[in-house]
Amino acid sequence: MSLHDENRLREQIATLGKSLFDRGLTMGSSGNISVRTDDGGWLMTPTNACLGRLDPGRISRLDRDGGWKDGDKPTKESFLHMAMYAERPQSEAIVHLHSTHSVAVSCLPGIDPCDCIPPLTAYYVMRVGKLPLVPYHIPGDPSLGDAVKGLAGQHSAVLLANHGPVVAGKNLEAAVYATEELEETAKLFLLLQGKNPRALTPEQVAELEVRFSNY
Repeated sequence: MSLHDENRLREQIATLGKSLFDRGLTMGSSGNISVRTDDGGWLMTPTNACLGRLDPGRISRLDRDGGWKDGDKPTKESFLHMAMYAERPQSEAIVHLHSTHSVAVSCLPGIDPCDCIPPLTAYYVMRVGKLPLVPYHIPGDPSLGDAVKGLAGQHSAVLLANHGPVVAGKNLEAAVYATEELEETAKLFLLLQGKNPRALTPEQVAELEVRFSNY
């Protein structure tokens, strides 16, 4: 990867991170972003960094084995990213947030652990699809990576119980859009609690999956 391309990715991480922070989708030093580089390594937001105030030059750079090469020390949740990438060679970026409505859904009793949010809108189906729930693990527990890895091959997004979503995309922009769509649909889902909402039918979902399989 050329220095110009790497700098462009660093600027994009900082710009989209600030956008997520400014709109309240993440807060404090929570949340992290990573992007795959052409040499097989990654750029990743640093540990204890605020997504709203990222310095592009201090973003962590990791080698193809996940080893820290330079920049600030990477997020302590880097193993979540590595677990997703290991099962999703087609994914070029991952966003993990503690976004309010998505976390709220992850705390609800009785949600379907195989698909936490029903298909309320076409764009949710197109950008997220089925959202499995990963059982609660204490933050930093390496076994959480194993749990995520077991689902990542079949799902581009997972919801960590009492924690938040981890979303992969074909590029960083796509991963951010999918994360935003998930958060908005989680908000809708909470607003509709107890109202027996009309979700898309299995036939309607299947049609979207066929027509927009590469969306």
